[in-house]
Amino acid sequence: MSPHPESSTVPGSAVAGAPPEPSRLLSDIEAAAVTLRDVARVTPLESSRWLSDRIGGPVFLKCENLQRAGSFKIRGAYVRIARLAPEVRERGVVAASAGNHAQGVALAARLLGAKATVFMPVGVPIPKEEATRGYGAEVVLEGATVDEALRAATAYAEATGAVLIHPFDHPDVIAGQATLGLEILEQCPDVATVLVPVGGGGLAAGVAAALAARGSRARVIGVQAAGAAAYPPSLAAGHPVSLESMATMADGIAVGRPGDAPFELIRRYVSDVVTVSEEALSRSLLLVLERAKLLVEPAGAAPVAALLEASLDVEPPVVAVLSGGNIDPLVLMRVLRHGMAAAGRYLSLRVRVPDQPGGLAALLTELAAADANVLDVVHERTSASLHLNEVEVALQVETRGRHHREEILKRLGKIGYPVSFS
Repeated sequence: MSPHPESSTVPGSAVAGAPPEPSRLLSDIEAAAVTLRDVARVTPLESSRWLSDRIGGPVFLKCENLQRAGSFKIRGAYVRIARLAPEVRERGVVAASAGNHAQGVALAARLLGAKATVFMPVGVPIPKEEATRGYGAEVVLEGATVDEALRAATAYAEATGAVLIHPFDHPDVIAGQATLGLEILEQCPDVATVLVPVGGGGLAAGVAAALAARGSRARVIGVQAAGAAAYPPSLAAGHPVSLESMATMADGIAVGRPGDAPFELIRRYVSDVVTVSEEALSRSLLLVLERAKLLVEPAGAAPVAALLEASLDVEPPVVAVLSGGNIDPLVLMRVLRHGMAAAGRYLSLRVRVPDQPGGLAALLTELAAADANVLDVVHERTSASLHLNEVEVALQVETRGRHHREEILKRLGKIGYPVSFS
């Protein structure tokens, strides 16, 4: 990272190679904190009793989902744009994003009086597009993926002279994200473990660098979605490695290749990078909503998902960074449904019943007796797999958890209903 504004005047520039020494890192990060004073909120650090009970020591949630524009991204975007020379800033800035970075750049540019153009993929959720426009940015829908939008943004920067504000691969962006690490140390001086979501790596690199520069011995653990985990193979190879494909609901950390600048910091200062499943992500989002009364996006729930994995050994006090809360309502509905299923509280099944009057009513009576809440019923009579004297009923049932789910299935089996799963 470099504290010098003139180093940030080249569109899309990034500094690779060996990270600066801790004293220089600290100077740069503290300068970023001064820049962000009265801009970024000092987000709350909330204790979590249910997670504390699980690991046997204090766990705190760092609520960046309550940050301005709904995520930590305003920190890095604002510092990056603020460090541009005035004559460079006048040319405007450009970014590519499907959500959080778009809103962070749009808000930062508005606060600093710069024109912002944001390329977003075609089909981006309408609330995210509208929020980006609402902060004053010009939105251009281009490409089917963020990578395609980024290529279009890069071409735009080269053609117009606008400065490309990369979401993670620039020292000034990392310095801005690193201010979150300073806040964690101020709010929890004895923190022993920090869990951070990882996509391109800017946030984890910044937080880990901040803690190391302040002399903290806390372990920083990065968390990636298993379906978009570029860091484990990259760290094993010793250099950034591109994924051939990605598949995860956590679009905020779905990045196919680590950034060069954050990779070097993560290799030096991050203790480990672990992965979590889609089921763990959705279940964690549901638990954070129910237990902590906080709405987070799937990427923001990744640290909690890691804590729920039995294989993760952490030393308390633990801080789990909830990186963002921007989630499309339609996606939220699907994720919550997935989370309820992962938690054993949502059951989709198919049951064969006699094709006679009262057959369906008898099944529903048994489910009511088992205290199962039937959400949906589909009655199917025509199928080559059915006998002439039976019908198949597709059911969606809400349960109280895994134990209750097993009780329902055991009850149906004991009565003699053939059950299969949708």
